[in-house]
Amino acid sequence: MVGYAFMGAAHSQAWRTVNRVFDLPARASMVAVCGRDEAKVAEAAARLGWAEAVTDWRELIARDDIDVIDVCTPGDSHAEIAIAALEAGKHVLCEKPLANTVEEARAMVAAAVKARTVGVRSACGFNYRRVPAVSLMRNLIAAGRIGAIRHVRAVYLQDWIVDPNFPLVWRLQKDKAGSGALGDIGAHIIDLTQFVTGQRITGVSGLTETFIKERPLVEASAGLSASAGSATGEVTVDDAALFIARLDGGAVATYEATRFATGRKNGLRVEVNGEYGSIAFDLERLNELEFYDATQPAAEQGWSRILVTEGDHPYMGAWWPPGHIIGYEHSFTHEMRDFIEAVATGADPTPSFEDALQVQLVLDAVARSDASWVSVAP
Repeated sequence: MVGYAFMGAAHSQAWRTVNRVFDLPARASMVAVCGRDEAKVAEAAARLGWAEAVTDWRELIARDDIDVIDVCTPGDSHAEIAIAALEAGKHVLCEKPLANTVEEARAMVAAAVKARTVGVRSACGFNYRRVPAVSLMRNLIAAGRIGAIRHVRAVYLQDWIVDPNFPLVWRLQKDKAGSGALGDIGAHIIDLTQFVTGQRITGVSGLTETFIKERPLVEASAGLSASAGSATGEVTVDDAALFIARLDGGAVATYEATRFATGRKNGLRVEVNGEYGSIAFDLERLNELEFYDATQPAAEQGWSRILVTEGDHPYMGAWWPPGHIIGYEHSFTHEMRDFIEAVATGADPTPSFEDALQVQLVLDAVARSDASWVSVAP
């Protein structure tokens, strides 16, 4: 694994757990983790369960005892690491968004396609696909339970940078992160809505905004936490992004991604309205689905709550008795389960780099559409 902060910790927990929960055709051995700071990566290896710590990712892809490279770094290094790993014959799991630019994403897809011809697999880590309630949502929509889709409504709301004195961490710098709320959390709801509906976004019109233009420079940083110094630097990404979209199945959609929604910590919600009913998912209630069945008699219609903990619900058969809920970290365990099973059986894991490129194309289209603005006449 390359990188050991927030996502590295989440992935490590999943690699530690996956074979203890699921019966899989291969076992994951946590051979080595890589980071630039020798002391910090050594501490992370001991804490997260990795056998070794190294400071050069090139060492990992040159080793014969490593089959998989898990990329958990900022977006500016995804393409270089993933392409080199694929060319070295290593299977690759890469965190989202796939890259910082469409050009980088296309290069990664080309490398993945070439590697696939010799049995080398790749996938992008959109973990919310692996929440059981989200998988059930997709299954119900695919089964026609809400009929033809009319509306898709998606928001991802956070507030962790509301304070203007929060420092200029890498996620607020375009050269490292690619974009702000748009790519960081907007990518999640783009992928999630396309996943559950089976429809792709074909056109967008959007806007982005940066509310705080300057922030204190970082003195120390770990994951999403950091301390600030007295000097300041320019924020070069968006703080909020909103857009409308058309999907290829005829649905229309709205999206909002912001890190300035005061009081919202990790508020992802998706609602899909169809001709026969509606279905909604809220990440802060991730063991539940809301379902409205308009085919029932009018006197019996109303929103119902589905508790997604039954043994025949997606992934849940490996966990606890019905009613015993799971959490955020389990989505990563399910991600590793699907990745291991696909690689071990010679299948192509999902979402593919091609799927992730499509999300990148939407992000790019939203960013470009922000340049067009029609003023309301006085």
